[in-house]
Amino acid sequence: MVCSLAVLASTSPCAARQAITFDSGKLILTNGVTTIEGSGGGGLATWATISGMGTGRAVGVSAHVTGLELPDFRLDTHGLAIGIHDRVELAYARQNFNTRQAGAALGLGRGFQFNQDIFSAKVRLAGDLVYGPALLPQISVGAEHKRGLDGGLVRAVGARQSVGTDFTLSATKLFLGASILASATVRFTKANQFGLLGFGGDKNARRSMQFEGSLGLMLSPRLLVGGEWRTRPDNLAFACESDAKDLFAAWAISRRVTLTAAYVDVGSVATFAHQRGGLLSLQLAH
Repeated sequence: MVCSLAVLASTSPCAARQAITFDSGKLILTNGVTTIEGSGGGGLATWATISGMGTGRAVGVSAHVTGLELPDFRLDTHGLAIGIHDRVELAYARQNFNTRQAGAALGLGRGFQFNQDIFSAKVRLAGDLVYGPALLPQISVGAEHKRGLDGGLVRAVGARQSVGTDFTLSATKLFLGASILASATVRFTKANQFGLLGFGGDKNARRSMQFEGSLGLMLSPRLLVGGEWRTRPDNLAFACESDAKDLFAAWAISRRVTLTAAYVDVGSVATFAHQRGGLLSLQLAH
C-alpha cells in the first residue's frame, strides 16, 4: 500500500514521517512579542522565547508589523517567524528607517530612507519559560545576520561594513506565582544603530559585549506591562550612540493577536539628541 495511505496506521514505517501540525497550545503571551529586529522577545530586547504558539509537538508561525515614531525619524519593520517544536526559531525582518526632514540637514535629502534585511535563528538549549525548576530559566542562543542596503553611504560616515552578524545568549523565566517575567540577554555585536548605520567604525571596529534586560508584570493572563534596557556600542566618531530603553504594555486581544505599545527612548541618533517616541506593534501568531 502506498505511503500516503499507510500513514493512517500508527504501526506503519511511514507513520514516522509526521505531517506538519499546528496546535497553538502555548499559554497566552508565553510566545513573547516581536523585537524591532524580528526575533521573539520584547520590543527592544531579545528573549529566550520561541516565536509562534506551537508547543514541543508542533510548529508555530507569527507575523508582525511595527512602527516607531521619533521626533526626527521613523522606523518601520515587518517580518515573519517560524517556531519548530518550541526548540528552533527562524525569522526574517525588513527595517525601513526614514530620516524625514533630518535627512536634508544631514545632506542625504529629505525623506532619505535606510533599509536593512535581518535573517535570524535561535535555538533553545535548556529549561522552560513556564515549567520546571524556578531557578532554571529557558536558555537560548541566537544569531542575527543583518544586511544593510546602503553600503556606500554607511561607509562614508565611518562604518567599516554594511553587513554584520550579532550573536545572542538569552535567559528568560515567567514566575507564574508572582506574575513576573524576567529576561537577560548578552549580545556580541558591532552594529551601529541596530545595524542601520553599518557595523564597526572609526572609533572601534570589533565586536563588543552588550546587555539587554527586561522585567514585566502580568496584570492579567492577557496583559503584560514592563520595561527594557539595552546597551549599545559607540563605534562612530561623528555620532554618539547611547543606551535604549522603553516602557511597554503587551495586550493579547485574542489567543492569536497581540498589540504592543511602548514609550521608547533611543537617545541620540546621527547627531540628533533626545529621540524619544512611541512604538506600536501588531503580531499575529498561530
